[in-house]
Amino acid sequence: MHGADDGRERTSVCVIPIDELPDGLIVTDGFGRVLAVNRAAVRLTGVSVERAVGKDMDEVFPFRDHDGRDWWKALDPDGGLRTRSRVPERPLHLPGGQEVYVAARLIREPARGGDVARVAITLRDGGARARLERSRADLVSTVAHELRSPLTSVKGFTATLLARWPRFTDEQKLVMLETVNNDADRVTRLITELLDVSRIESGRLELHRQVVDVPARARRVIAGRVAAGEPEDRFRLVAGPDLPEMWLDQDKVDQILGNLIENAVRHGRGTVTIDIQSVGWGAAVSVRDEGEGIEPELAPRVFRQFWRGNSRRRGGTGLGLFIVKGLVEAHGGTITVQRAPEGGAEFRFTVPTGTPDFA
Repeated sequence: MHGADDGRERTSVCVIPIDELPDGLIVTDGFGRVLAVNRAAVRLTGVSVERAVGKDMDEVFPFRDHDGRDWWKALDPDGGLRTRSRVPERPLHLPGGQEVYVAARLIREPARGGDVARVAITLRDGGARARLERSRADLVSTVAHELRSPLTSVKGFTATLLARWPRFTDEQKLVMLETVNNDADRVTRLITELLDVSRIESGRLELHRQVVDVPARARRVIAGRVAAGEPEDRFRLVAGPDLPEMWLDQDKVDQILGNLIENAVRHGRGTVTIDIQSVGWGAAVSVRDEGEGIEPELAPRVFRQFWRGNSRRRGGTGLGLFIVKGLVEAHGGTITVQRAPEGGAEFRFTVPTGTPDFA
C-alpha cells in the first residue's frame, strides 16, 4: 500500500548541480551538439555558456593534441566498438595555447551496445598538473641530494673500517662508528619526513588522541635540546593558568613543537620563548625568537614544501614547516607566522580541545 512502512531503509538521492563540480564538465548529444557547460569548464576554456550551448563541439571547443589533430574527430562517438564507453584522459590544447587534460564518457541508450545518446567530457587544468609534476620532480631532486651525502659517508667509513680495521685505534673506530650512526639517523629522519608529507597530501594522516599536557611536552623538547648541547638559558617556557584538557596526538604534538623550536634555534637568535595560553575553545602556542624575523611578503611561503628562506644556516630539507602545518590542521587547528615583539619570527598555532578518538 502506498505510504506504508514496510520496514525497509529508505535512501534519498542527492543531485549535485554541475556548477558545484570541481572539474570542468561539457555535455553533448550524440551528434556533438553542446547541451551543458559548467562554471569550471567556462573558467578553464574561456568559452561562455551562452556561446557554447547549442553549438557543435568542434566549433566552440576545438581541442587539438600535441600534433595538431582534432580531438573530437578522433573521438568519433559513433565509431568503434558499441561496447566502448570511456575515453582515457590526455593533454590537449585550445587555440589560445592553454593546456587542459580531457577525458570523456560515452553514455549509450540502452546502456549495453546502444547508440551514443550523450557524451560527458571532463576537463582539468593542465597548469595545475604541470605544477604538481614540478613539485614531484623537486621532491625527487631534494631527496636524492639529501640522501647522497649521508649514504656516501656511511659507505666510505664502513668500507674503510672493513679494509683497514687493524690499523685504527679504538678511539678512531669509535669516531667513525659515531659518524655512521649519526648519518643513519639523518637518513631515517628524511624517510620519516617523506612519509609524513605523503600522508598529509593524501589525507591518510591518522590521529591517536589522548589527554596531552602541552607544557610538559614542551619541557621535554627543551630538555632534549639542552642535552644536545644548547644552553639551558636559551629557552623560556611560559604556561598560562587554567589550560583546558587537551585531547591530542601526543607524538604529533612533540613533532610540532620539536620542529618549531628547532627552526627558532637554527634560524633565529637570542632567547627562544614558548608561550602556551588558553583561548577558550582550546590552546594557543607561540614559539618566537629574537633573530631577523620573516619579511611580511614571505610569510605566505614559509609553509610550502622546500621553503628555506634566505638564512645562511639553512640545513634540513625544507619540509619541516610544511609538515607542521599539516599536523596542526589535522587536529582542526591553524598556524600563522608573524614578526615577534622582540623582532624575530613568531609561529603561533591554535588547536581545539578535541575529543577522545576511540577509532
